[in-house]
Formats: sequence, structure tokens, C-alpha cells
Amino acid sequence: MSDLFWKNRNAFVTGATGFVGAHVARALVERGARVVCLQRDSVRANLLDLFDLRRKVAVVNGSVEDYGLMERVLTEYEIEAVFHLAAQAIVGAANRSPLSTFEANIRGTYSLLEACRRAETVKRVVVASSDKAYGSHDRLPYGEDYPLLGLFPYDASKACADIIARSYAHTYGTPVAVSRFANIYGPGDMNLSRIIPGAIVSALRDEPPIIRSDGTPVREFVYVDDVARGYLLLAEKIDETKGEAFNFGAGERQSMLELVKLIINLAGKEGRLEPRVMLARKIEREIDAQYLSAEKAEARLGWRAEVSLDDGLKRTIEWYRAHLDHVQ
Repeated sequence: MSDLFWKNRNAFVTGATGFVGAHVARALVERGARVVCLQRDSVRANLLDLFDLRRKVAVVNGSVEDYGLMERVLTEYEIEAVFHLAAQAIVGAANRSPLSTFEANIRGTYSLLEACRRAETVKRVVVASSDKAYGSHDRLPYGEDYPLLGLFPYDASKACADIIARSYAHTYGTPVAVSRFANIYGPGDMNLSRIIPGAIVSALRDEPPIIRSDGTPVREFVYVDDVARGYLLLAEKIDETKGEAFNFGAGERQSMLELVKLIINLAGKEGRLEPRVMLARKIEREIDAQYLSAEKAEARLGWRAEVSLDDGLKRTIEWYRAHLDHVQ
């Protein structure tokens, strides 16, 4: 990928105050793009502040579900590239409040895509789906041709957004591609209900990290810098990726128990802390193993994960060590 590609291009990032969106916004800024960020809530400092991005981007306040606002942003800022990462992304919250999840993740997607379809300046759109959209399959790793069987609110909402995005490409020729990433981790994730930031913060505070399962489920993890690079590649190569979905994974899989033990070790707390496994048996309906084949992304985009799990966790731990006061 040529960094010069993005110089002086106008890009719109939804979800830019969130974990992955902020990293995508930063990657664009570093490559010289003119970035517009959508911010729904501004009640406290967010990653635009922690990453020192606020003074480098234009910030629009509002909701992705607001079609009129989406149309205005795309037109007034003459947006060429759209990265749609705004979502209700916490699985527990999605289960408790499915309506707000469906509003943000489904209505928000079609509102933005309709605005993109009508905007003359938009030339490339990337919509964030997820490995969770696949639901449960017996054959692993998941390939892009697997059916989307996500049944729980978050999973179903991402499956819907995924299909809607590809529908716009195939029906209207809207230049949109879909990303399906494995579990993303790295500096700046403030959702401590996720296992990696939660375990890191607990370990740094000399508290036993909690595993909210029996510790056996296996997941795949990919570092956020590799993720941001994948998003930019999808958009840059939109003529080749339009209407398709691409898996992105690092090929490194860990059980939850193995992962937390590794975090304890890398945080320098080995022998002093032990994980607290909350359940003696598997959670009903918990998917035992979930991981992706990223062969298509490598073959078609030249994308491979460059950061190993060990290295990525070390970088992440150091960031939280330096920013522990900002973590709630």
C-alpha cells in the first residue's frame, strides 16, 4: 500500500471515537488524508483526545442513523472514502438492549449507504462486519463463502449489515466492500468487558483477571495496527474488492485461559496472580471455537498480519501501563 495514495483525500470515519475507528482515523491522518469523524457522545475525553487527533480532524456531532446528517456530511465535506465502523459493539449490551443495537448496527448502516449511493463524490466505502456474523460452524477456519448464521443480537446485526452492504454494491453499483475481522486488540480499547483489556488492567492493578467462562473457548486475535492497514487496503483497492467480503485474521488462536495466563506473564505478574475462572462448565450456547481463514486477503490484497500475539500484547500492556489513570 502506498502511503501517498491517501494524501489530500477526504475521508469520513464513523465510530472514530471508538477503539478501531480511532486507529483507522489516525492511520489516515498519518498518511495525509483530510479526515472527518462522526462523534455521537462527547460527555468525556475519548480516543480522539488520547491519540491527540482532535485538532487534526474535523468532528461532526450526531448519529449514523440520521440520514439527513449523513447526506450533509458527504456533500459538504466532498467525501471520497467512507469507513463505517460505528456500531454498538459490546455483546453483553447487545443482549440486554437489542433494539438500540439493531438501530445503530442495521439502520445506521443502511442510512449511511443510502447517503453514499446518492453522493456524487463517494468513490470507496468499507463497512465493518465481524467474524461473529458467521455464528457457529463445525468446519474451521471460516471462509468467506460460509453462510452467515449469527443468531444473537450483536451477531445478527453484523450479519444484516454485511448483507445490506453487499446488496448496495450488487444492486446499485455502490463501491462498497466488507471486512470481517477476528477479535481485535491493542492500545486504546476502553471496553474492559473484553478479555484482553480487562485482563491487562486487572493484572496491572495487581488484581486477579476474571475469565467469564470456563476458560476453554478458543478465539483468534489480530492487532489493531494490522486491522487499520487492512481497512485502508480494502478502500484503496475498491475496484477489485467491491461487492465482496474479506476475512482478516492473524492465524494465532488461544483458549481464554491460555490467553490470560500469557497476559499475566507478559505483565510481569507470573507467580503473583492467577486467573479467576468464573464457571466450572461451558456456557450454554457459547461457541467453542471461532477463527478465520485470511487466505483471500493475502492472495487478493497482499495483506498479512505483521504483529505477533506476543509482540502485540507487549505493546498493548505498555500503553495501558502509561494510561492507567485514564481507564475507568
